Amino acid sequence: MIVSELSVGKSNFFLKVPTPFVSVNNLIVWFSTVCCLNRQLFGTRTHLILPTYPILFIFAALKTRLFVAKKNKKKLGRWLTISGFLLAIVFAVRAYNIYGDVKKPNVDLKGRKTACIYVRTGSTYSDVVKMLKDSCYVVDIESFDWVARQKNYPQLVKAGRFKIKDGMSNNQLINMLRGGVQEPVKITINKTRSIKRIAEMIGSKLEADELDLYDLLTDNQYLSKFGKTRETAFTLFISDTYYFNWNTSAKEFVERMYAETQKFWDDDRQAKAKAVKLTPDEVYTLASIVEEETLKNDEKPDVAGVYLNRMRIGMPLQADPTVKFAVGDFEIKRILNKHLTVDSPYNTYKHKGLPPGPICIPSKSSIDAVLNYNKHKYLYFCAKDDFSGYHAFARNLIEHNVNAEKYRKALNKNRIYK
Repeated sequence: MIVSELSVGKSNFFLKVPTPFVSVNNLIVWFSTVCCLNRQLFGTRTHLILPTYPILFIFAALKTRLFVAKKNKKKLGRWLTISGFLLAIVFAVRAYNIYGDVKKPNVDLKGRKTACIYVRTGSTYSDVVKMLKDSCYVVDIESFDWVARQKNYPQLVKAGRFKIKDGMSNNQLINMLRGGVQEPVKITINKTRSIKRIAEMIGSKLEADELDLYDLLTDNQYLSKFGKTRETAFTLFISDTYYFNWNTSAKEFVERMYAETQKFWDDDRQAKAKAVKLTPDEVYTLASIVEEETLKNDEKPDVAGVYLNRMRIGMPLQADPTVKFAVGDFEIKRILNKHLTVDSPYNTYKHKGLPPGPICIPSKSSIDAVLNYNKHKYLYFCAKDDFSGYHAFARNLIEHNVNAEKYRKALNKNRIYK
């Protein structure tokens, strides 16, 4: 430490000037210290640090000159003004670069307007950065990293499916990721004939593993909490379109489906099920047969009425779709005697009453067709010989055989033998 005299006007006073500002060697030490502090503020963000180095060096020299230029009021004022101006430039440069890191576009989707990125459950911040690097969507990963750390994102990583837009800034991207603002996944559940197929479809759209989902839907102990068995697992699903967060687990998916089923079976539908002396699951099972019998919604109440008439008189349902399910081949066009002999509880030619469970996931129209069936005296029906998709209904076996012969001739004419 040295003592220097400074004269301002008529007054003389003394300043204790640190030696670093007088010695050139110590000036370098002082400058290095400033650089270290600068890096503490900006980390490895070189485009924030480097522009300030020349200015800081000049400012350091000016500050040294300030203490050397004693007894000169004008020079003192000039150097103070220059120092203040350069300091303002330093902060302006820093502010501009920080603004660029935070607000300027940093997402380039290569011509696309939107894209989705996925953060798996349990991912760390490093996993997210690697994913962004691999996707090549983020232009400057260093600026993303710097802003993310300022916003504490490394401690707030959330799993999910996120929709990013071309031209997004780091601030927008990080706010979305940090807040867990997901893009929902649209899932449409319609006629499906196997639990395995459901598990595969859901597993392809959600993070939930298809094997985990299949295990749950075939586990009687787990299904019992919903009042289901592996044979009635289909009844957990109501055909409709649903929206899920991508990171939905297998158990969360099943629980959501059960909740949707409870909503569907409102007081009105439950009352109608009771009126036909069936439980909701039995209505669902019969509806699955109706679903496979006809694609014509306006005909479904008639088909449902036939089966309910047979059940009332103790007649086997003799539903061809249940035989196809028992055989495991829904591509069969013509049911033959060899198919009718298959030993399966789903073969309704051999076993009276409903099969153990649904043979598919029916549409809502088929379920409501059973609940609102047409009251008639028909006991038989078969496909019309015009292949229109509609059916010819009959009250007795004689009428039915006439209709069936017409259809058989049409099949033979069109060389459909199996």
